[in-house]
Amino acid sequence: MGRADPEERQLPAPVKPPDGGWGWIVLLGCFVITGFSYAFPKAVSVYFKELMKDFHVGYSDTAWISSIMLAMLYGTGPVCSIMVNQFGCRPVMLIGGLLASSGMILASFTTNIIELYLTAGVLTGLGMALNFQPSLIMLGTYFDKRRPLANGLAAAGSPVFLSSLSPLGQVLLEKFGWRGGFLIMGGLLLNCCTCGAVMRPLDMGMKRKMEKAQDKYEAKEMLPIGGKSEEGISTTDGTKKAKKAKKQPKKGKKLLDFSIFSNRGFIIYTISKFILVLGLFVPPILLVNYAKDTGVPDTEAAFLLSIIGFIDIFARPACGMVAGLKWVRPHVAYLFSFAMLFNGLTDICSARASNYTGLVIFCVFFGISYGMVGALQFEVLMAIVGSQKFSSAIGLVLLIEAFAVLIGPPSAGRLVDALKNYEVIFYLAGSEVVLSALFLAMATYCCLNQGKKKEPPPEKNPSAGGGSDTEEAESDVQEAEEHSSDNHQPPHSTDNAVVAASEEANHVAEDQSGEGGGCPEGDGEVLARDGCNADQTVERDSF
Repeated sequence: MGRADPEERQLPAPVKPPDGGWGWIVLLGCFVITGFSYAFPKAVSVYFKELMKDFHVGYSDTAWISSIMLAMLYGTGPVCSIMVNQFGCRPVMLIGGLLASSGMILASFTTNIIELYLTAGVLTGLGMALNFQPSLIMLGTYFDKRRPLANGLAAAGSPVFLSSLSPLGQVLLEKFGWRGGFLIMGGLLLNCCTCGAVMRPLDMGMKRKMEKAQDKYEAKEMLPIGGKSEEGISTTDGTKKAKKAKKQPKKGKKLLDFSIFSNRGFIIYTISKFILVLGLFVPPILLVNYAKDTGVPDTEAAFLLSIIGFIDIFARPACGMVAGLKWVRPHVAYLFSFAMLFNGLTDICSARASNYTGLVIFCVFFGISYGMVGALQFEVLMAIVGSQKFSSAIGLVLLIEAFAVLIGPPSAGRLVDALKNYEVIFYLAGSEVVLSALFLAMATYCCLNQGKKKEPPPEKNPSAGGGSDTEEAESDVQEAEEHSSDNHQPPHSTDNAVVAASEEANHVAEDQSGEGGGCPEGDGEVLARDGCNADQTVERDSF
């Protein structure tokens, strides 16, 4: 039966994340996309001072640019999930890269703040959203055991780009003005298209390899020993047709899975993230303008964001490595709560920083805590809902967070215009982050841990599992193997012809009175009965 063939060993292998290989290229693309998505709205704040002079607007008006970018990044989550489920990650990311670039290019020709909202805010934000979410989905597809480390490394793209885009923006502002800076930034965003091009679908490539291996395996196993190749090929074709007929109804995939709202962990996570986003992005967005108002030179003020980014570069991978430890990974939600608590207390303790040294110290601790939050936020979500429902879960979470993004930074900017005091803003933002940390820790301990003690062990659901197609393929191969082994009978000699004929007659009588599990054989061609397919017709050699 050819049990030692290497092709046969590949058949029952399920589709698993490789945790390496081409996944490292996908990780590099996700690194760049994450850097642009999170660092770009903050780096644009370098241009706010010039925009206020040209358009005669206040802090709250310019803060809306970053808020709209982040709101589009979050609010279009369900739309992005639907597009990914319908068309795949790669086409969506290519379109997103073009939109992000065209938005900044058009923004360089705007004449009022409203046009700037529509171009740099809406169009660029939409393009970055169409890149950010699919990149995270692809990362979760390629990594499983090393997923915390992969998330930490990909999240490190945000501080790397923040530490480079802010000084670059300041240089472009001084040499070319804000219009020239926007134009060059739009050209840089075209790199998102390159990152989208490397997002090769994992499941399609694995399924094609499995189908080829199955075809070769079935053709070899179903070939009669007597040498009737035509019969073996026809049986293989019939098996392939039956397999295609089984798989056709499964093509109707849900565009957006709302069943995740029945998961208590997902509800707790969503509420906590909503409160977190209200205050998380406020300090870095207002930091540069705050430093300039205290008398810090423009170049040194922009360098504060570089300090945050530099510390963040090392904090995210390090936190990802810690989260991947065996004794930490089951409790990653509590580590995430600690990171949020650390970030909130940093904002509160640094509210009275009034000189450059105090701001530098704040940036160091804020970079550590902010990096921990960035490295863990999506790892916790993946751990709660699983990789199969992650595309729908992240879209819905980002949509809910979009409302918090639209409330947080603009409200902080309005308070700055009214009070002329940044101390209240830091107290308010830090309190919101601390509240989200306490809520997540307490709700996880009180609700989820008690629920785990009462719930029975989870049952395997083939419709929800990620390897349903693989399991079906395995079952098809096993059925084909059993069928082929039944039909592989040694050729009868002329001496045993009479005995074989009597045995065949007995088998026909038993099969007619039995359950009809096989096809009866007689003299000449055997007709298909109930439960027997025409493809299973067998011709016996004449005596």
